[in-house]
Formats: sequence, structure tokens, C-alpha cells
Amino acid sequence: MPIEGRAVQCCIAGGGPAGMMLGLLLGRAGVETVVLEKHADFLRDFRGDTIHPSTLEVLHELGLLEEFLALPHQRVERLSGRVGQEEIPIADFTRLPVRCGFIALMPQWTFLDFLARHAKIFPGFRLCMETEAVDLIEEAGVVKGVRAQGPSGPLAIRAALVVGADGRHSTVRERAGLEVETLGAPMDVLWFRLSRAPGDPGQTMGRFEAGRIFVMINHGTHWQIGYVIPKGSAERLRAAGLDRFRDTVAALLPGGGERVAEIRAWDDVKLLTVVVDRLRRWFRPGLLCIGDAAHAMSPVGGVGINLAIQDAVAAANLLAAPLRDGTLTTGDLARVERRRRWPTRVTQRVQVFLQERVIARTLEARGPQAPPPLPLRLLQRHPLLRRLPGRLIGMGVRPEHVQRGAETVAKPDGSE
Repeated sequence: MPIEGRAVQCCIAGGGPAGMMLGLLLGRAGVETVVLEKHADFLRDFRGDTIHPSTLEVLHELGLLEEFLALPHQRVERLSGRVGQEEIPIADFTRLPVRCGFIALMPQWTFLDFLARHAKIFPGFRLCMETEAVDLIEEAGVVKGVRAQGPSGPLAIRAALVVGADGRHSTVRERAGLEVETLGAPMDVLWFRLSRAPGDPGQTMGRFEAGRIFVMINHGTHWQIGYVIPKGSAERLRAAGLDRFRDTVAALLPGGGERVAEIRAWDDVKLLTVVVDRLRRWFRPGLLCIGDAAHAMSPVGGVGINLAIQDAVAAANLLAAPLRDGTLTTGDLARVERRRRWPTRVTQRVQVFLQERVIARTLEARGPQAPPPLPLRLLQRHPLLRRLPGRLIGMGVRPEHVQRGAETVAKPDGSE
């Protein structure tokens, strides 16, 4: 049926990890749900490509883990960093109390396609591609739906609940007038890819040199590389020329730098402007924000997707029944924020600490290589300490679990 003019129980703006997982879970629980994704597909480079152990546990609880792990992916059981000539273990995921003690590296578009494919089996779920939420429908201070731009023109979708899952530059939160608290970040990241050579190390790793931080993520046939730079310095790097940038990268690559010729132009290098912020309040009557729309995370630890998925699971657990029964109140939305606010703030506090104590100091360093920062030295000396970053990165402060029994409400064939 055409979506224009229809009233649905939930309209989700944004088809990223938070939006697609929430859409799947609500559809599974029998909630009539529409997800709006502004692009024609999910194919975009240099998004979060890490599927953490807690997300793999959610897929297990949905009965989808075996099928998911049959898709091409790389497994990361431990993370390490190199400071000068010293290799320092950072995180160990193998001892986590989950079925998958590893991070699965997989292009995010593969993950999102997987979620979309399984969500579509539920009769109440609808995914609208090339459809962007551009404004809110409000009546007497209550959000009643969204105005969107679709492939055939403008349309209005009325909903009992609008969920903003449209990322760190959320249109929904901006139109809702929700207040943003900015925590700051000392760096930005340049992302690009280079082929892997036979003699390359097998593990995903980071390199910390005086004035430079270089992250190499193993995707099997290629490296996804993050070159961390001081905040706002991208234009200065571009002005210095592509050849100089290639020379800098070549000096940091293991086994020499012939592959830097694969960086043919600046178009091959994508800038991530790092933002760490959060909403002071995540909701208004008729509206809730989750994921990056509620709290933009630093790339430190790659935990943004983890938090987004956990937000979605918590929201589905707390809101599916009142949405389905037509009893949703602002108090229900407040319960979602209360449950997810504390883990978000703890995670951001840790990220800001590492940004200030490790990343900023490394980027500001000049001259001979300094000893590893104290947090890294402690991890090097005490193996048991590596379980803490393994827990924070792999599972987060408060893992969320799929509510049991929800799948019996609406089966894929539409029966009760």
C-alpha cells in the first residue's frame, strides 16, 4: 500500500544500524513500522564496519547468528598497538561471557542489507529507500509524524511515534529543537584503503608515533586505514600536497610504502570530522532520538555502532507493547532515555579521557619517540587489565538483550 496519508505506529528516520535494528525488532513484535532511508542503497565507504560481541549476541538471540557468520568477514580476537618499536596488547575479547569472543569486521552495507532482508519478512515492516525525513508534523506541541521527500516528491507520514535515528547530523533532532551538549574532540580522521601485502601483519592494529596515530583494520583483501590528525588540520594537509601525504603514510606502513600509489587523488581520502556530543533530553511527546542522533561517539574503540544497537534493543523492549496497544506515553520514552543515558555517559567519559591523555598528547608530541602513555604501559605489564577494555569495547557498560517471547506476537506469515 502507498505510505502517503497512512497512519503507522512508528516511523523511524534513518536506516543505519540503530534504525534498521529497531525496525526489525518492532516488526517482529507486531508493531506497524516504517523506516525511511534517504539513500538508494546502503553502499557507503568508511562507516563503522565493526560488529561487536554484544551485537553478535543479539543476532544469536534472534536466531540469526549462524546465517550472519556465513557471510564474508574477518575476526578480531585481540587489539594491539605499536608505540615506536614496542607492541602493546590493548584488549582481549576471548574471555567475554558471550558466544562470540571476537569482533566481526564486515562492510556496514552487508550488515544493513542483512537486517533489512530479515525485517521485510514481517508484514508490519516497511522500508522506504530514497526517502528522507525533512521536517516534523506537530500538533499542540506533540510530534504526530514526519514530512519527507521521496522519489516521487514530498509526502507526509503520520505516526504515534517518530524515532530519530538519522545520525550525528540529525535533521529530526534539529527540527525538534532538542538541546545538544558538545564534549569536544582534539582530532579528526582521514580514512582510506590500501591493498594488503603477503608480509603484512594479520591483526588489526594501531600505531602511535610522535605526532602521528595510524590505525590499520584488516578486511582480508585490503586495509581500511584511519590516519588521525589534529582537529581542523585537514585543509593544511591538502595544501601541502598529495605527494607529501603519501610519503607520510609510506613511513608508517609495515613492509614499505609502494602501495601508497593506490591513493590516486584526494577523492580517495575521506574526512571524518570527529564530534562527541549528546542530547540533554532524548525525547519530546511523540518523538525519541537514539544512536548517533542522541549521542555522537568518538571513533575511539569503534563503539558507536555498539551503543546504537543497544539503544535500539532497549527501545524495542520498552516501547513495543505500548506502541502495539496504543498506550504510548511520554513516560515510556523517558524510560528508554533513563536506561541508556548512564551507559552512554560512562562510555563518552572514557573516550574523552583517552582523547585527552593518549590521543591529544601523542598528536602534540615532537622530537624523539616518547615512552608509551601510562594507560598503555599498564596494559602492557598486567595482562588481566586487558579484559577491561575488552569488556568496554566488546560489550559496553550495559549490554541489552532481545525480549523473549516478542516474536510470537507477529509471525512472518502474519498469523498471531
